[in-house]
Amino acid sequence: MARVVVDVMLKPEILDPQGQAIARKLPQMGFEGIGAVRQGKRFELELDGAADEEALDRVRRIAETLLANPVIENFEVRVL
Repeated sequence: MARVVVDVMLKPEILDPQGQAIARKLPQMGFEGIGAVRQGKRFELELDGAADEEALDRVRRIAETLLANPVIENFEVRVL
């Protein structure tokens, strides 16, 4: 059994209002030195078998069709 992570982030050219709200709030809470924040999503998938190239391709297809919106988001698949 293997675990795979899919990290999904908005593309750099897409505005991130939630990240901007967090960045504005940080100095008010006493956290200085943070210039920008981007908010994303993390998915952990547990595979029945090994995380071979075929399984990773299947996870990429899942990410493209269900976990991420490829028009506005990028994703990265990695094995834990």
